[in-house]
Amino acid sequence: MSYIIRDGVAEDMPQVLKLIEELAIFEKEPDAVEVTVEDLIKEGFGEQPLFHCFVAETSTEIVGLALVYFRFSTWKGRTVHLEDLIVRESMRGTGIGMALYKRVMQYGKEQGVKRVEWNVLDWNTPAVNFYLKSGAKILEGWQVVQMDENGMNAFVSKN
Repeated sequence: MSYIIRDGVAEDMPQVLKLIEELAIFEKEPDAVEVTVEDLIKEGFGEQPLFHCFVAETSTEIVGLALVYFRFSTWKGRTVHLEDLIVRESMRGTGIGMALYKRVMQYGKEQGVKRVEWNVLDWNTPAVNFYLKSGAKILEGWQVVQMDENGMNAFVSKN
């Protein structure tokens, strides 16, 4: 399988969104994607981009992506957060995921960060095993905490 890993560009965002939607189906959240192609272009390629995207491209299409952005840790300083690493289901097992993952780690080194971090679903055993095998640590005892738009509205209106 021949492919290249490259920086994503605005013109890639329609294919990137299709991969995001594919991931949502895999993660049993098929209706959760609200972001649009326009959002991705505006937020990733405007004057102050909020994310950076790497894509895996064959001769005909984009078959994988890694989307990252900077965070700030009070302990470590600037870090890179890997929001999603997605490989089209039909392309898994070809080395594309590893190539994207390696590119993210190289990017972290290039940016001089002390940590790259991400979340993984506990039931996604292939991903968990992939990350553990690479030397990553899965932090036990930490829970992901989120408040959605409805929750924020309700909280702010009460307090």
